[in-house]
Amino acid sequence: MKIVLLFLITFSLSLSAQTHRFIYEYQFKMDSTSAEARKSSMVLDVNPEDVKFYNYDFIVADSANKTKGQNNIIWDDTPVVIRKKNSSVNSNYIHVQNMFIVDTEDKVNWKLSNETKSVAGYQLQKATTNFGGRNWTAWFTKDIALSEGPYKFNGLPGMIFEISDDKNNFKFSLVKSYKLAKTYETIGIIENFAGQKPVKINEAKLKKMMLDNYNDPLHEFKEHYKNNTDPNARFMVMGIEVKSPEQIKELSDRMQINIRKNNNPIELDKAIHYPMR
Repeated sequence: MKIVLLFLITFSLSLSAQTHRFIYEYQFKMDSTSAEARKSSMVLDVNPEDVKFYNYDFIVADSANKTKGQNNIIWDDTPVVIRKKNSSVNSNYIHVQNMFIVDTEDKVNWKLSNETKSVAGYQLQKATTNFGGRNWTAWFTKDIALSEGPYKFNGLPGMIFEISDDKNNFKFSLVKSYKLAKTYETIGIIENFAGQKPVKINEAKLKKMMLDNYNDPLHEFKEHYKNNTDPNARFMVMGIEVKSPEQIKELSDRMQINIRKNNNPIELDKAIHYPMR
């Protein structure tokens, strides 16, 4: 009930506004066998020329950096996607040791249903699709003349309010929306990471990098550990202090188990098949 009331209060859109910001609650399971789902607040900024989808925590950190003169950098496992408005070409920002951009063509083929329901005074219509190896159900409204939605989901004749897969692994729910006086600048939190511009690579290169990272997850750490000349230096991995080279193998094995366990991407057909060790 609180979500609906909040939505009614804050959902005042003017289609002439420069930027529309939509806040979605994102529920997701990194481990498909787990009953527990994580939650994050995600931002969908529909700008005059492009659309950006990213974690709301980025905005919180960016605001703190600007007001307190800090330079904190955050990144997590939630998706970061930028595309031109009404386009199916997405730029995916992915961190694997460093930041990379992978452009993908993601045409979503929708099947419209006559089924409808009402949410917060808006008439929603049902639509379904198979995307990324999962079956999805979306609810959208024609009352908002924006053919957009969370993540890569767009192309419907209206704004997506809700979308989830049939295995209950992922769900996006619109909880709030408001207009911005000007486009929010994300150069310091997305397009430049730690002062460096992400490198553009293709999907094949990304897959190889992720497999290499899995096969030797502590590669960079081992180099620093090996070349250290400071007898007072401390080395930590997963909250554990490394005091001998023998520990590195054990910690690498634990990291590989964690990578395999949390291998449940939104686009299931792009999941990497990591070998057992």
